[in-house]
Amino acid sequence: MPDVLTAVHEAVLGAVREWAGQPVAETPIKGGLSHRISRMDAADGQRWLLRILDPRVSAAGLGIPLDQEIANTLRAAEAGVGPRVLHRMPGALLLEYLDGATLDAPAVRALPGPVAAACRRLHAGPRFVNDFSVFRKLEEFLALCRAHGLRVPTGYEDSLPAAAEIGRALAADPLPAVPCHNDLLPENFIRCGADVKIVDYQLSGNNDPAFELGDIAAEADYDPDLTCQLSRAYFGEDSPRLEARVRLNLIMSNLTWTLWFSVHHGLLREQAAAADFDYEAEAADKFAQAVRDLDDPGFGRLIDDVRGSRPGFPTPRTTQETQGGLNDRADPGGRGRETTR
Repeated sequence: MPDVLTAVHEAVLGAVREWAGQPVAETPIKGGLSHRISRMDAADGQRWLLRILDPRVSAAGLGIPLDQEIANTLRAAEAGVGPRVLHRMPGALLLEYLDGATLDAPAVRALPGPVAAACRRLHAGPRFVNDFSVFRKLEEFLALCRAHGLRVPTGYEDSLPAAAEIGRALAADPLPAVPCHNDLLPENFIRCGADVKIVDYQLSGNNDPAFELGDIAAEADYDPDLTCQLSRAYFGEDSPRLEARVRLNLIMSNLTWTLWFSVHHGLLREQAAAADFDYEAEAADKFAQAVRDLDDPGFGRLIDDVRGSRPGFPTPRTTQETQGGLNDRADPGGRGRETTR
């Protein structure tokens, strides 16, 4: 374990045993790419999940501040979709152990209805304590890559004008922000009987619900038809505009999390090595998926559908300012390219 967390880990284990009033055994759970997760088995047969939050993750911009993550975890539990918080400690949470099956990509592809229902429960719950914008997050990651000379996939800067175009289209008729998880890779879904629960609120915040759906589709490799099926299951209607909104957010998910992996690889090398995970390869894969969708002849139709500018579409309700600085750049891709692979 990295030295920076050794003292915290030992103190937290002591606090858990004191809280439990009995011997407790720890079994680390592999798979997390940021924080330390363990199963805690008490002598009397009770079982809990311990989540120790690495402060370097939020310090590097790879997660929200730890106090916000803790607050949002509590609110997700209140919504009935997240695990109950049993005990809070400085920099750590002891959570209800969800006795269910951790989903993988094929399972998430097979369950668009239950997955959409879990999202609706989260989105209808208490608002989170912070807001989240995928466009702001992309800009933050890009600034970190430029400031530290971090490697990004070749051609990444060339995609920025398209990201700006997506931002303008989505901002023309925005959806109300709701409490979103914002990082719904398959392993963050746990199926417990008929219900699907959601864990790990490291990047949570109030956001466009269409990003939540697009992110799910990106992480579980949905094809366009299944992405539209997820949209219909969530919104309860067959709407080309909403379906296009979800599909454009799928692209933004891949573009933004490309940089998450680039930043993690560049700024948290020790942690990345300990995780035994190829962050650079994952960045390249996500960017390749984004390029695939940006180069698709149907990309322009998605923009038109979101704007309602194709024949048969009503005029959008409102016209608002774009979602941020990316959209204000006349030629973001022409400002020079950072070091690439």
